Amino acid sequence: QFVLVGQIGYGEAPFGPLSSPYEKRYMEIVARKAGTVTNYLHSLKEGDIIALRGPYGNGFPLDFMEGKDVVCATGGCGIPPIASLIEYIIENRDKFGRIYFLYGARSSEEILLKDKLEEWKKKNIKVLTVVGFVTDLIKEIEIDESNAVAAMCGPGPMADALEKVLRPLGISDRRIFVSMERKMQCGVGKCQHCTTGSKYVCLDGPVFNYDQIDKNHD
Repeated sequence: QFVLVGQIGYGEAPFGPLSSPYEKRYMEIVARKAGTVTNYLHSLKEGDIIALRGPYGNGFPLDFMEGKDVVCATGGCGIPPIASLIEYIIENRDKFGRIYFLYGARSSEEILLKDKLEEWKKKNIKVLTVVGFVTDLIKEIEIDESNAVAAMCGPGPMADALEKVLRPLGISDRRIFVSMERKMQCGVGKCQHCTTGSKYVCLDGPVFNYDQIDKNHD
């Protein structure tokens, strides 16, 4: 579900692969220019060498999701794990029900992958975007409340807010799957930077049922 990317002398940071799990030639990541590691990554040219460790962590429960309506939700740079999930669903579209992709950003300029979003619309994915809170999009979806799941990636406050609007639709906490974001250092459960309650995001996650992380510190 994630890899650690960087270089000696600059450090490394966790990134969720953006590309399709069926893509064997390369792996795409999204890196917002925000610190030492990402500034280094933005300075690279084609042919430069980087350090990559992984993959680590678990993924979304794809077998459990089959045959169900799926609500995928994210905001900002939390899009890669959800995008990879959407790419998997597209390759296996007949195994799933209605698919929604809900995406919130602080401005229209911060909506990433606009070309990919247009491609998804042509593949029977209902794509909904908003400048603001992703929770505002919930009113635009129609699901089978007895046979639906949700997958999300983003900070704790976003996950909490989404859970509060998904549960009334009939999606229980056991069927809400959250790919948690943390500033991991080691990726193997030694540094304790990624703890959430009694869980390690790197070892026990990063994908959890919502009820596993409810009320944990973020």
